[in-house]
Amino acid sequence: MIQPAQWVESSECELPPLHASRRLSSLKFFLRYPIFLLAFGPPQFKASVVGVDTSQAHFSLWNVFQVGWLSVIALRAIVRLATARSILIPKQTRSILKLPFFLGILFLASVAYSPGRVISTEYVILYFLTWICMAEFIVDAYRNPPNWMQCIFQLRLVALLLLAAVLLTLPFAPSLVMGVVPGAGIRLLGGSVAPMSVSPEIVAVISAYTFLHSLESRVRSAFFFLVGLAGTLATQARGAELSLFLVLAVLVLGWARMSKRSAYIFVAGLMASILLGGVVVGSIGGERIWQGFNRGQDAEDIATASGRTGVWGGVIEYCITHPQGMGYISGVRTFHRRDFATNLHASLTNIGGTDNSFLEVLADAGWLALALYLIILAKTVALGWRSAKKGSLVAFGSDSVVGHSLRCALLLLMFCLAEGMEGSVFTIPMFGAFYCQNILIVMILGASASVLIASRPRYPSLTN
Repeated sequence: MIQPAQWVESSECELPPLHASRRLSSLKFFLRYPIFLLAFGPPQFKASVVGVDTSQAHFSLWNVFQVGWLSVIALRAIVRLATARSILIPKQTRSILKLPFFLGILFLASVAYSPGRVISTEYVILYFLTWICMAEFIVDAYRNPPNWMQCIFQLRLVALLLLAAVLLTLPFAPSLVMGVVPGAGIRLLGGSVAPMSVSPEIVAVISAYTFLHSLESRVRSAFFFLVGLAGTLATQARGAELSLFLVLAVLVLGWARMSKRSAYIFVAGLMASILLGGVVVGSIGGERIWQGFNRGQDAEDIATASGRTGVWGGVIEYCITHPQGMGYISGVRTFHRRDFATNLHASLTNIGGTDNSFLEVLADAGWLALALYLIILAKTVALGWRSAKKGSLVAFGSDSVVGHSLRCALLLLMFCLAEGMEGSVFTIPMFGAFYCQNILIVMILGASASVLIASRPRYPSLTN
């Protein structure tokens, strides 16, 4: 008879073997770690239906496909957890995993006052299924650590496949992936096919990291970086461009600190960039460049973040008098319908609507939910940062696979948090960006567990 799974301290049970993990083929990798399949979304080759009120329940075969996709992966995770003789999760990681559970309880409680209880309940279920998948991955990775850098490469592969799906859709159904914005022209937004505010940026960041640290062919990484950069520019989204620039700046500064040679290259590159920038500004004109970057918007539109600040102010004002929030997912679509109709969301076709991941959580379940969400992110980043430093100082060395994967995942999470300032999709299930951010969190927690194991005296080194 199989004993029920128990949550136990890692020190009370036999620790996992720390042999080096081989890289698997892509097919075997996704079958072994199906949580990465969630990063696909999966794509929906459909146009938004104008007039559908998504604050209430509605039926779509594509949505059934998405829910089935998540349910199959979650069912596998539930079976594996239920049949485990013991569940090993380090104390530091377990303390973080408890918080999303309590956050989910708040989302569930918000169903009581949600204007669309059915859809709120549905999304609460999707939220818990996602975190079950994440918990199972951490348990499995603790026993048998994967090749963590392969996890990074497979995430890039998913992003590249999504970009390919957008390009293949473009000649046959351009309206699915393109949009025309007054003053900005044609923008490659990805629509329901792929999250263009995330996919090309993932490709660019990972490729830039592997190029600087020589983790793959530099020709390949340079090519993929240019692909990701081109995809980002094609979206004409200032938030994505600025977030990508911020992450790349942090990446280059960190790389420059590694050695004197890197520092010299950084200084030379910086001086060359300044000179080149001066030439470009002088030949094109600073005003034309500024207008191009701002997509021809006037000062008022720029100051209000294309009208977002009005929505943000409305959400904060409401939650000051209603600290419990509006109701998970459904609330913000109902309570601010008038604002959306005259501002950013003229057609009420999208789930969510604050255009800010942090304010989306606030609107969903109030100030306590926002505090828990911020604590989850802060503790994850702190654990990842400490583990990256401990790994290089204690067990791995500066060129370790685990150390590289941790630093790269932290950079990608930094992008998600920065881009989350203008997009709510990072906190809404069934969006690819939501799963990408959660996969990065679970990778940081899993890789940190590997560092914790290797830092113990009985295990002098870990090479995978």
